[in-house]
Amino acid sequence: MGHTLYYYTDIERWEEFKGFLKRVSEGLGYVFFEKGESVFILPECLSVEPLEIRKKGRGLTKTNLVEPCHSIYLLILHSVSSFGSVSVWED
Repeated sequence: MGHTLYYYTDIERWEEFKGFLKRVSEGLGYVFFEKGESVFILPECLSVEPLEIRKKGRGLTKTNLVEPCHSIYLLILHSVSSFGSVSVWED
């Protein structure tokens, strides 16, 4: 156990991204909420931390390789590239 996703985001089209992410999250049955210049996704997978995505900045979240949440987080993070830029790495 103990797998972590690390990421850096710089989202230029923030409002569009939030709308997209809200729709995707709710479609998956995940909780979506905003706080300041961050959005949060709360999945139903056990042992998976919430995903916080900042408008610009670094983030990390432990997924412990729990599927399907790990792969969904990867897809969500890589989708940032449609709205700005993102770098993702994991260990």
